Amino acid sequence: MQATRLTLVCHARTVAQKLACFPTDEPVEMDWQSARGSRSRQFKGIPKLLCGPELRTRQTAELFGSTFEVVAALRDCDFGRWRGARINDLQTCEPEWLKRWIADPHSAPHDGESMAQVCERTAAWLTTLQTTPGHVIAVTHPFVIRAALSHVLQSPAYNLIDVEPLSAIDLRFNGCWRLRLPGIDREGVS
Repeated sequence: MQATRLTLVCHARTVAQKLACFPTDEPVEMDWQSARGSRSRQFKGIPKLLCGPELRTRQTAELFGSTFEVVAALRDCDFGRWRGARINDLQTCEPEWLKRWIADPHSAPHDGESMAQVCERTAAWLTTLQTTPGHVIAVTHPFVIRAALSHVLQSPAYNLIDVEPLSAIDLRFNGCWRLRLPGIDREGVS
């Protein structure tokens, strides 16, 4: 049986990220229309392309191809009433709630989704991919990528993982999920 290869790609940078705000459904900052398909040759073959439902993930997916499937499980964390709020402002007006949210994965003081819920949703989605042979590219959000890595590494270290815009991480499933770190010279790498 062919292994599952999953490449998780973080969406392109948004103004909210630049301003250190919790996201809304904002567009990417780059001129994505001019860059459509510009990354389609980055991977060999024709991988299955998935993305979260938000505008920023759909726009980023178009860098890799024109045909993609929107998958609800790849959606960003629901930040509830913190949507659009600047982190610096929350450090001033709700410091205890912010600290609790960072320290406790089950906490959701913003009346949205806890990190534990994001991790559970992401782990369930990864389970569905275990019987999907071939290469899957999933354009999603830093929180979902952090949750996937925490699941694969069996570690609650999601708060210790930084995910930059347009960064990519490879996971493979062949009986168990494994993290694969490709070399810098990617010529001839499939």
